[in-house]
Amino acid sequence: MIIEVKIPQVGESVNEVSIGTWVKNDGDYVEMDEVIAEIESEKATLELTAEKAGTLSIITPADEVIEIEHVVAKIDTSTSAPKSESDASSPSTESTPVPTPTVNSTTSAPAKKGKIDITLPAAGESLTEVTIGAWLKADGDYVMMDEPIAEIESEKATLELTAEYQGLLSITIPEGETVPIETVIGAIDTDAEVPAGINNKTETTEKIEVISPKKEEIEAPKGGHPSPAAAKIMREENINASSVSGTGKDGRITKADALEAIKNLPAGSGFDVNEMIAQTNSFSRQTDQKKMTPLRKTIAKRLVAAKNQTAMLTTFNEVDMKAVMDIRNQYKKKFEESHNGTRLGFMSFFIKACSIALQEIPGVNAQISTDGSHILYSNFTDVSIAVSTPKGLVVPVIKNTESLALNELENEVRRLALKGRDGKLTMEEMTGGTFTITNGGTFGSLISTPIINQPQSAILGMHAIKDRPVAINGEVVIRPMMYLALSYDHRIIDGKESVTFLVRVKELLENPEQMLFGKDPVEALLGL
Repeated sequence: MIIEVKIPQVGESVNEVSIGTWVKNDGDYVEMDEVIAEIESEKATLELTAEKAGTLSIITPADEVIEIEHVVAKIDTSTSAPKSESDASSPSTESTPVPTPTVNSTTSAPAKKGKIDITLPAAGESLTEVTIGAWLKADGDYVMMDEPIAEIESEKATLELTAEYQGLLSITIPEGETVPIETVIGAIDTDAEVPAGINNKTETTEKIEVISPKKEEIEAPKGGHPSPAAAKIMREENINASSVSGTGKDGRITKADALEAIKNLPAGSGFDVNEMIAQTNSFSRQTDQKKMTPLRKTIAKRLVAAKNQTAMLTTFNEVDMKAVMDIRNQYKKKFEESHNGTRLGFMSFFIKACSIALQEIPGVNAQISTDGSHILYSNFTDVSIAVSTPKGLVVPVIKNTESLALNELENEVRRLALKGRDGKLTMEEMTGGTFTITNGGTFGSLISTPIINQPQSAILGMHAIKDRPVAINGEVVIRPMMYLALSYDHRIIDGKESVTFLVRVKELLENPEQMLFGKDPVEALLGL
């Protein structure tokens, strides 16, 4: 049977891609899920895999720009895998016991021999340079094929660089250096002798019987792969990952785990907590210099551009949070039990209120076209949420918030915040957005003027909730109040629209039942 290989959807706003390179040749036999080509969009480089096993027939050559869903190749699934020379010449199918180390990898030993350069791959069509964030392996370490050896940081995200071959690692570019794409940053000597205790797969033309070490001889490490921050601390203090218990997902060693391990270091290990505190508290005139990361440079450029290229204005209001807090306190436990541990926070209420207000006042959800000649109105609300991470501010997007329930919004907020903290956000998750919400209140901010996230035209700033005296029905009462700030581009959003939008958000938060009925329940009952 002949099946077609089509270009898949790679992003909501991406209509065409180019074939960067064909990993397999025309006429090659490919296995199911094997990488056959690299496709490049305006956002990133992705891998195209074979849906079925068979003989590949290439239709579209490399470097050709084609549309999504375009057929670029075909696979003949009726053909069978060609026999290798070793299979054809094998005189017997009998199994011969051959002592060999335990096989932990399904990847064959590298065909190439000698010293292989490690070259920085393309991290996106528009990216020309990246920074070596951290070397996960040290110079002189023996590494296995597909093992993560370094983290590289671009202006968009942090990516893992894996070893293409197994061998002895030599590092030429140190951590913190910013270098162009295609730069050689190290090498792997595939001819190096495998150190004792390192698992390796032996190639042979005969069938082999794998002899594994006894279970009691293997000591499983306590921790998993350390986070970049944890790895840095552990390198500085010469702590082995096998001695640290990871509390993160899948046993990942977090920064807190590494700091806890430092506290438990034996006396005389060279680390004195009291000495460190004394040094911290002593007077100093020292100035430390740290190179800006690509992410920080990008944040700086975008913020300056937003200030210089928009007619930005901010309008303020305040909201009484008592109704939302009462609902949250009353239903918090039941909400968590009904939705598999999802906690009810404030952000979901704000996203829902903004989604309703954006649909009622579409001008706030609009953008100016790239050529500056049109206004683009979106019939959907994709809300960006500002997330503070150790490496800087990132703004992932929650798509179609107008159609999501509060529990779905809370799940998305938590998922994106955790991925942002761990540096695992994808390009698609950070692309797009028609409106942004930022919460400076988590850090104690009482009031601020947030900067627009271009090309969007407005951003809502949440702030700290404070008990303040307010006049209600002629009486002074204490209520939990929050200042709201809406920064907007005055080029396409008039004062009336911005103020109406902010008042509507305030109204929805002070009367949360309107988020269900779309209007006041009494008016709904009376058909008003």
